[in-house]
This record gives sequence, C-alpha cells and structure tokens, in this order.
Amino acid sequence: MEDEIALMTLPPLENGESLITFPAKWDFVLVCDEHSPDSEKHFKKKWFLEELHRKGFIIKMIKDKKLFYGIHAPSAFFRKYQWLLRNSENHCELLCGQQLDDQEMTSSRTRIRLVSFILQNTEICSTKEKLDELIKKKVFETAFPLHEREWLKTFQMLNWARWRGILKGQQQPIEKIRMYFGEKIALYFAWLGWYTCILLAAAIPGIVLFIYGFLNFSSSPVSKEICAANSTIMCPLCDQKCPFWRLSDTCIYSKVTHLLDNEGTVFFAIFMALWATVFLELWKRRRARVVSKWNLFLWDEEEEEVMMEVINNPEHDPQPYQHSYMRSTVVLILVLLMICVLIGIAHALVIYRVIVTVIFMQSSSGFFRELATTMAVITGAVLHYLTIIIMSKVNRCVALFLCDLEKPRSFTEREKNFAVKYFTFQFFTHFSSLIYIAFFLGRINGRPGNYVRVGGKWRLEECHPSGCLIDLFMQLTIIMTLKQTLSNLVEYMLPWIRYRYRLMNGKTTINSRDHREETEQDPCKEEWLWNYQLNEVNSFSVFNEFMEMMIQYSFTTIFVAAFPLAPLLACINNVFEIRLDAIKMVKLQRRMVPRKANDIGIWLYVLEAIGILAVIGNGLVIAITSDFIPMQVYKYIYGPCLQKNNTGVDCMTGYINYSLSVFSVQDFENYKNLVDLQDSMGNEIKYCRYRDYRNSDDYGYSVQFWHVLAARLAFLILFEHVALCIKLIAAWYVPDVPRRVKNCLLEGKRERLLKRLREMDDSTEV
Repeated sequence: MEDEIALMTLPPLENGESLITFPAKWDFVLVCDEHSPDSEKHFKKKWFLEELHRKGFIIKMIKDKKLFYGIHAPSAFFRKYQWLLRNSENHCELLCGQQLDDQEMTSSRTRIRLVSFILQNTEICSTKEKLDELIKKKVFETAFPLHEREWLKTFQMLNWARWRGILKGQQQPIEKIRMYFGEKIALYFAWLGWYTCILLAAAIPGIVLFIYGFLNFSSSPVSKEICAANSTIMCPLCDQKCPFWRLSDTCIYSKVTHLLDNEGTVFFAIFMALWATVFLELWKRRRARVVSKWNLFLWDEEEEEVMMEVINNPEHDPQPYQHSYMRSTVVLILVLLMICVLIGIAHALVIYRVIVTVIFMQSSSGFFRELATTMAVITGAVLHYLTIIIMSKVNRCVALFLCDLEKPRSFTEREKNFAVKYFTFQFFTHFSSLIYIAFFLGRINGRPGNYVRVGGKWRLEECHPSGCLIDLFMQLTIIMTLKQTLSNLVEYMLPWIRYRYRLMNGKTTINSRDHREETEQDPCKEEWLWNYQLNEVNSFSVFNEFMEMMIQYSFTTIFVAAFPLAPLLACINNVFEIRLDAIKMVKLQRRMVPRKANDIGIWLYVLEAIGILAVIGNGLVIAITSDFIPMQVYKYIYGPCLQKNNTGVDCMTGYINYSLSVFSVQDFENYKNLVDLQDSMGNEIKYCRYRDYRNSDDYGYSVQFWHVLAARLAFLILFEHVALCIKLIAAWYVPDVPRRVKNCLLEGKRERLLKRLREMDDSTEV
C-alpha cells in the first residue's frame, strides 16, 4: 500500500512499467509513523495523500524509523500565481519603473509559501479534516520545508550565523535573508538591527547621567545629612523584636539613591520620550525604503491570501468576516479574569517581601537585621523572575485558547489576536510587581500606631528615608539582567542540546551499512533525516522573537527614569540576540515557511502603545516615586535659601529633618513588646521618626503634605503634556514615507493612467 502511494503520480510507460523520475528539489516533507494497514490513521493518511495526488502533486516515500513523504507541487500552480500577481492590484503601480521578475515570483520561498498554504487548506473529502487536525490526531507527526544547504554556503549565510561575526562587525545580509527566509523574517532582522543602532543614542545619555551621579556620589547634601544623623532615631520596621535604628545606618543606601535620583533624571526621562517617538518615525521611513525596493509598498495581504485560495480551489468560497458580540463579551471577561490572576500573583510577591522582611528583622544576627529590606528586595526580584518564566507558558496557552474562541477568519487575523492577548498578559506578568514598588510601596502602609496590615498580622513595607527609587532600581536591574543572561542562555542551549540529542540518536542509523547503501542510491534520505533532526519551529514565524523585544523595549522605556543604564544593557543584549536568532534559524531549527510582509504588523501598534505608556510611566516615577518634587518644594518654599542673607548655606540643608515626622513611642500599639527602649547613651527613647508629612500631635496630614501633593500633580500634568507635545511635533516633523518613495509612487500612478488612456484611444480608433 505504501509503495502504491509513493508511486501514484508517476507516468506509466507503454509496457506498463513505471518511469521513476523525481524532481531534484522537494517543496515539503511530511513525516509520520508506520501505522497498521487496518487502522484509521493509515486510511486518513492515504486519503490526504490522494487529495494531493488529485491536485497534481508528485509524492515520494522514504522509509526509515519513520515514513517520510516528499511533496513537489506541479508547475501549473506557480504559473497561475504568476499570472494573478501580474494582474493584481498589488502590483499595478510599480515604483520607479520596477519590473516583476518571473524567477522572483517562482523562487524557492514563493514555492514553499504557496505549497504550505495548499497543504494547510487541503482537506479529506469524507471527514473535512485538514493537515493541522491530522497532526493533532497523530496521523502525521510534522510537516516542514527543507533547508537548502548549498544555497546557504553559496551566499555565505553560514558566516552570518556565527558568533565571531560580532567581533568582525559583520552587517546583516538583509537581501539574502529575504531571498531565503522571506520578507517577514527579513523585516524582523532589519527592525532589530535598526533598533539596536538607535539604542546607542539612548545609551549614551544614560551613561552620562549615571557618571554624573557617581561623580557626585558623596556630595549630595541629602546624603550628607543622612550620614551625619547619628542622633536621629527611626521607628522599628516591624512589630515584634524589632529594634529602633539610627538614620545614619543607611548612609551608603542614600548615596546610591543619588546615583539615580538627581537633577538630570527629569531631562533624561523627557529625552527618552522624544527618543521613542523619533525611533518609530525613523523606522517607518526605513521600512518604506526597504519594502519599496522589494516592490511591496502597495502589497495587500488580504488579496494575496484570496489569490492563493483561488489557486488552491477556485470553487471554494472564501471565509467571510464574522463578529459575535457574545463571543467578544466572553473573551473580554476571561481576559479580565486572567489579568486579575496576574495582579493577584503580584500581591503574593508583596506578601512574600513583607514576610521575609519580618523574618530577617527578628533575626538575632545584627547583619541580617541591617540587610533585611535589601534581602527582601533581592529575593523578591528573583522570585518575580521565576514567576515570569512559569506564567509565560501559562499565558501562551490561555492566549491561544482565547484566540481560538474568537474563531478568526485567517491565519493573519489569528496571529494579530494572539499577539495582542499574549502581550497584554505578559505585560501584567512583568510589570504588576514593578508598578506596586514604583507607585504604592510606602504610600499605603499607614503610620506608626495605625499600620495597614496583611491579613491583620504583617505590616506593609516602608520606603527608605532617602526615597523609594532605589527599590525600583534593584528590582529592574535583577529582572532585566536575568532575562538577558540566563533566559538567552537557555534560549540558545535548549535547542542546541535537543539538536545534539536527536543527532546522537540518529547517528547509529546514519553510520550503518544499510543506510550508507541506501543513501548512495537515494541522496534525499540523508537530507530529509538531517532536516527532521532539527528543532521544530513555531507556526507564527518570528513571533517569540518579537515578543521578547517588545518586553525589553518596555523595560527600556517605561521605567527608564529609575534605571538609566537599561538602554545600554538592551543594546549589548541585542548585539548577541541577532547572532543567536541567526544561529537558531540557520543551524538549529527547521526552515521556517517564508511569508510575505511589508511591515512588522501588529508590533508597530504595540511599540506606539509602549511609547505612550513610557511618557505616563516616567512622569509618574519622577512625580511619585522620586524625591525630586518634595526636594523642590522644600528648596523654594521651606528651605534656608528663602532667607536672602544666608547665602553660604546649601538650599537643601535640613531637608531630611523636614521630610521625617515625629511619633511618640508610647502611642505604639505594642509599646510593651518593644525592645531596646534606650539609645547608646542610656537615655530613654521617647520619640522616633518616620517618613511622612504628619503633625506630631494628632498625626494628621500637615500643610507640607498638601503642598507636596499639589506640586506632584502639577508636575505630572505639565510633564506629560510637554512630553506628548514633543512626541506629536516629532511625529509631524519626521515624515513616515521618504519623499523619493512618494514621488516614485506618484509617477507610477501617472504611468498607469497614461497607459490605460492610450489603450482606450487605440480601442476607439479600431
């Protein structure tokens, strides 16, 4: 039976024998197990191959541990595609006199793309099952196009997919990537290369800001005041067995805070808002130049899809657009529930930090007590990273389920819906905990004598007296560093280990005498086996790579005011990311199905949304998380500089004393359980200080609190309006499409109209 399937498309000779003449190249390979002749899987496989036979496909079978079926499409498909492409609206307005190349339209990537579409949309007549359903039911194991190793060697693609290319500064061969992998992957590498170059423009100001903070490491008057506050007694950080502590104990902590929270932070945040806009506008211009060179500027994805549907089955009615308010409502509710779960996980991380802080504070070791807050932040960040790894897999499954629930019309629509949902879930997974640290930590914990407690037991964390920005910085540094080192190492090593394992598994078969004899008779066998041993690729092409970059872009822009070195780390990471992706695609993974594209698709809208969030996020970080606004309020309203005669006094002198409220120790809820109610001089502690703006008698908010709050809100409104105006001006100032491309498009329209006018005149004369 298998031999019949393998030879079903071969033309018979006059004497009844078969002439075995197979094509030199195969478009696709189907792999399956050898099923029992009486099994349902065997019959479904036979019926599917017969459907391909009716369409004129040549099929060849090779038997090893698995059954391999080589698929070669008839030339009639590509002639139809060539004809429809020439007469389609996609190419009626060629730019600058470009001509369609016949070889281009029937190239390897075009063949694979068209054959992949036909395979995915060929269904068994009796059961209406398509290839995806057959793979899910284990009728077939997999289907993949073949790598062309000779092509890769000839065009030196293997040199691009090597680590040493980083040291040589080798540029990306975008045209060769497009010829082999298709426009969609070529645009990904073009975008990634452009993004990496533009990151340098953001990295340099970030480095300058960090160096400025480092040079003024010990000169900040706020840090000096904290370091000299030996007599300032702070309230305990937990309820039981937690001692009072001196403000000067956190001297180093305050100096590190000044590295990030200084005068240049505001200007850097505004610069990054402008940078994000200019980056997108310049990319749009670069994209226009690239796709116009490929003659895809006017390409219509929907028309391309309909064209392939017509080639596959002219009688098949296209799937119409549908919309169900019921399905949309269900999906929206499920998305909101999933977001609530992700926010709940962030709350669990908060509780973990609270418990760890209490445990370390109650330790008998003074070393652990001093590092209680730091250890809670560090271990909390590592735990957050572990939840990101776990929830990324959960988020993917949930997003796919919700996407299928919507019943998208086409593959492209499914990919867009999936991208939006998956990115939304990933965003909340990565940033829920960071949002709490940035905007809620130390602001909802209450005050001494009236603390907000988790489960009525544990107090919420407090900010450091020098500010909350350092906690956000530590969290960002740890998560981003782990993601760009450990995650990238796993991303490379896992495919490499899987490939080596599968290679070792097949080594015995390859080196056997029978296999060598079969290979000499049929060289296809070794080629097909090698491709099969490579790692399977995702049907969404470079989806995972784009998603990884979107999350990195979010880290780089949204909280950049708290982490000015983020652009530098992202730039260094992307230099390696380009080679890592190249090695995976060329050497470790099966060949991706080449897909047409004239843009990065839905990801452009994601980048624009992140740019807006970056303006809002950085404005909130400076207004709420940073101490920039309280310092300015003190400097110009309450500071010593208001007295014109004190010219020799620094304007920030006395800020720490101004920002700390006074609390009577006797008003503690657990006054009797407090320990060490005496300072180092043996004096009884009657009062302690805490970070807030409250009166010392009734503990109500002071006038300073309302002044600071008003200043924060005013700055936030001003910052966001200025930043958004700058973004709008930059978007207007830099055109999306270069003038040359517009002029070529205009000339193409004119030539088309003149041609039609001449045709009309000729027909009138006749």
